[in-house]
Amino acid sequence: MQIPYIVAALRKHRLATFLIALQISLACAVLCNACFLVVQRVQSTQMDSGIEEAALGTVKLSGFTPDQAADLNARMLAALQGIAGVEAVSVVNMVPFGEPVASAGVRLDQDGKHFGGVIDFYVGDAKAVSTFGLQLLAGRLPQADDYTPIADTVPANPVVLITQTLASHFWPGQNPVGQQFWAMGTSFRVAGVVRHLSVAAPGGGQSADPDWAVFVPAVAGPQLAGKYLLRGRPADIARIVEDARAVANQTATDAVLDVEQSRTVPALRASYFNSSYVMALLLLGVCVALLGTTALGIVGLASFWVTQRSKQIGIRRALGATTGDILRYFQIENFLIVSLGIAIGMLLAYGLNLGLMRFYELPHLPLAYLPAGAVALWILGQLAVLAPALRAAAIPPMAAIKAV
Repeated sequence: MQIPYIVAALRKHRLATFLIALQISLACAVLCNACFLVVQRVQSTQMDSGIEEAALGTVKLSGFTPDQAADLNARMLAALQGIAGVEAVSVVNMVPFGEPVASAGVRLDQDGKHFGGVIDFYVGDAKAVSTFGLQLLAGRLPQADDYTPIADTVPANPVVLITQTLASHFWPGQNPVGQQFWAMGTSFRVAGVVRHLSVAAPGGGQSADPDWAVFVPAVAGPQLAGKYLLRGRPADIARIVEDARAVANQTATDAVLDVEQSRTVPALRASYFNSSYVMALLLLGVCVALLGTTALGIVGLASFWVTQRSKQIGIRRALGATTGDILRYFQIENFLIVSLGIAIGMLLAYGLNLGLMRFYELPHLPLAYLPAGAVALWILGQLAVLAPALRAAAIPPMAAIKAV
């Protein structure tokens, strides 16, 4: 019953109504997209790398020449294996969340006409698969004769382990075992499919999916040296890595220990995603600040209107309006203003997301974020107007009339 009168009153205050509705619409647009970005950031940090991270650590050496590689590997493998608690040691070219080393665009036909995408190539010795803890889903693991010397970056015509995500992308609906693809001047044949194996820099490289990676078996040597993967009990791995650093300094005096990359894999993950955590916190801070500013705007406008309408409120109370009637009036009025702002804000949110998709390659904003943002702003609006509305409802009729 009050809505027609409320709309008529708002028409007399078009500018104030429009400004607060515009503020709410901007808050809606930013809130929906910011919350979506926060969820995206948090989800990216929870990705499954496919390896048993809690039990793994790495040691990286640099500053040695290729002719030193064989001797360096032999000395380091023997020394690292002697550390208390070490269950396995292998030579690899990289680990998830560490430095990217080998990635390339691949073709699905020998003529190079069918581009498959850019993927990461993990290269490791005969112990690397078990040390990583990769989970085989189909096919077989590399056999002894599959480990061959590296020609340049990878061995010539090797077999590989491929992730199920990458296999589905390359050959949808087909059995990937035995399939071939080409890259870096050689062919690769799929021997087996693993559940997951993350690229070294998920979300930061050219790979379209974090699971676009393969494992290539190889013999450690000049092109595969200096990066060592250690496995131990999760409770011991931090201590094992500290001991491994000390052992490396004593054993490989002719090389340089890379302290930043010689860490546990959980530490590498935390460091890699640190910027994502910071960005998520900043976006949450922006959302809180924006909602707070919007709430203050609603409180200020409602308080102003309470002051301006003291006489009308007093007359209504004198004519029999109850405290609940006055309270409902301001709540309905605020609900209409917020609803107008939300309607505009949903269009702005969609347009903002289109811009982010175009210039920053972000995914499409799910529609569920729009009603969620609308509900949040409706609740915020009702809470923000509650104090001014209660103050208006408490005005004594005679005092309001005499004060004007």
